[in-house]
Amino acid sequence: MNYVIIGNGVAGVTAAEAIRHIDARGQITMISDESHPPYCRPMISNLLEGAVDVSRLPIRGPDFYDRLSITPALGSRVTSLDVNERTVTTKGGQIFAYDRLLIAAGADPRPLDAQGLDLKNIFFMRNIAQVQEMIATLADTRHALVLGGGLVGFKAAYSLLKRNIGVTMLIRSGYPLSMQVDETAGEMIQQVLCDHGLTVRTEISVTAFEGNGRVQTAHLSDGSQIPCDMAIIGKGVFPAHGFVPTDRIDTDAGILVDDHMATNAPGIYAAGDVAEHIDIARQKKWVNAIWPEAAAQGRVAGFNMAGQALGYRGSLSRNVMRMFDTDVMTAGRVSPRDTDESCRFFSARDPGRQTYRKLVFQDQILVGFVMINQIEQGGVLTSLIQSRTPVKISAHHLLDPGFNVSRLLGR
Repeated sequence: MNYVIIGNGVAGVTAAEAIRHIDARGQITMISDESHPPYCRPMISNLLEGAVDVSRLPIRGPDFYDRLSITPALGSRVTSLDVNERTVTTKGGQIFAYDRLLIAAGADPRPLDAQGLDLKNIFFMRNIAQVQEMIATLADTRHALVLGGGLVGFKAAYSLLKRNIGVTMLIRSGYPLSMQVDETAGEMIQQVLCDHGLTVRTEISVTAFEGNGRVQTAHLSDGSQIPCDMAIIGKGVFPAHGFVPTDRIDTDAGILVDDHMATNAPGIYAAGDVAEHIDIARQKKWVNAIWPEAAAQGRVAGFNMAGQALGYRGSLSRNVMRMFDTDVMTAGRVSPRDTDESCRFFSARDPGRQTYRKLVFQDQILVGFVMINQIEQGGVLTSLIQSRTPVKISAHHLLDPGFNVSRLLGR
């Protein structure tokens, strides 16, 4: 059996390991547009912060490819897929034939519609190489501009603040992390960062950059200008499936897959940030581009590619963040953009202790929560969402940090 895996992130890695668990002799080729061996992508913000060095990022040892008898094709981005011929082609013209194909190509950063993007010191923050380029400019950076108030933007801003670099964040929405939290939580998080030097401007965007070879000024949508030595574009990501023939493989936001991570095309699977499967909280197809789901999906895909049936029951969006002395945990449906009239909300805030809890229910099913500080029971709340266990007690008990939520799961 000839297996080809596009992508050497955690989805591709766990898929290759699952295949080898079942099939010791099949040929595995792993194609990646990066030249680095498998590493922990969520930690690149720690690299920018200076909390870790590059040696801490790999998720497998240097013998990974040899140990699993994998043929790596690194620094090769796939540009086309021929479903009839069962081949994939890279930008460099290499052609790889497959019997089973896994598309685990991850996601690409959303582009910015602005002039002057060819200037130096304007970055995306998606991989090690980009962060290393940022670090090389830090000695000459006094003020940085972060475009986007999502997770990437916040991690970038936090990392630079820890480096004692002035940061201005520009976001289109009315408050930060609007895709992950509600307004109350977003404003609390914003205040924490502003207390440590962050400047936030909402409902605004960049229209153009200017500079003498490197960026020096950004022109904003309200007609104003702001000086900057560096700009980081963190406007979110979209699944990297531009090479996929959509007349042959079903796609929406991501590549549509079934419970075996299989597409509608024979022998082709998808996993990780590029795949779209059922979201447990939303109960509909969704792309949840987070590390633990990518790992789980890759494992399921690998087993099925090697002939052992294994099901995947769905994904759940969730994030845990620590910013200075503030802990944030969120899961499921919390943002107003992602809730509807069928949802009921319960919340409690203690300004003195700087705590906030919000629970979102659909009938008796918990479908989302956000917590600021005192997040110790967040794991149990996440389990409630994943198990879709009916909650038959008052939601106000769950809002009490002293209530033992695990009782609801029989623990």
